Amino acid sequence: MAVVHRTSLTPGKLDLLTAWLPGRAWYRGAAPRLRRAGGFRLDDPEGEVGLEFVLVADDSGAVPVLYHVPMSYRGVPLPGAEHALIGTAEHGVLGRRWIYDGPADPVLAAVTLDLLAGTAPAQHQHASDTPDPAVRVRVGDFAPARPGPAVDGDAHTDVGAGSAVLRFQRTPSAVDAAPRVVAEVAAPPVLADIPGAPVVLVQLLAHA
Repeated sequence: MAVVHRTSLTPGKLDLLTAWLPGRAWYRGAAPRLRRAGGFRLDDPEGEVGLEFVLVADDSGAVPVLYHVPMSYRGVPLPGAEHALIGTAEHGVLGRRWIYDGPADPVLAAVTLDLLAGTAPAQHQHASDTPDPAVRVRVGDFAPARPGPAVDGDAHTDVGAGSAVLRFQRTPSAVDAAPRVVAEVAAPPVLADIPGAPVVLVQLLAHA
């Protein structure tokens, strides 16, 4: 079980994402003005890596744009993942944390597959040991697979998973019942000025 500490993180997540987002292929703005818009957590079975799925709203344009950034938090650097480093921060309890773009972290990708298989429940973003019933999971039947490297597109990031593709939607929209979707995760934003219907965050797609 992951413990959600009521403490400080310096710099904060929004500060880190404000500096990091403009370099992403899927970011549509120029100078982000971010606010929190929801999300959820997963538990690392080994208890070593923090796993969080973060929704932020960017108010830099004429209308808010929703972005989805899965994030992993580690106590030591992840070898070979320098390209996916969002930044480092000082946690008030745990000390220095290396924070990565989640799809590039094999632990986050593997536990996401467990979520889609129905064996890892979504946890509340701000409470310890509390399932989040707002997160909707359409469980699929698929063979276990070791996640591959993450590849960014203009609206999503794909991770190979055996005979399927694990797709992290970066600019999430309403539930999509595409024929290739084997399993799916959706959750509603939590801001009054953004529609509250669930948006698709992650999909497992069968190869075309």
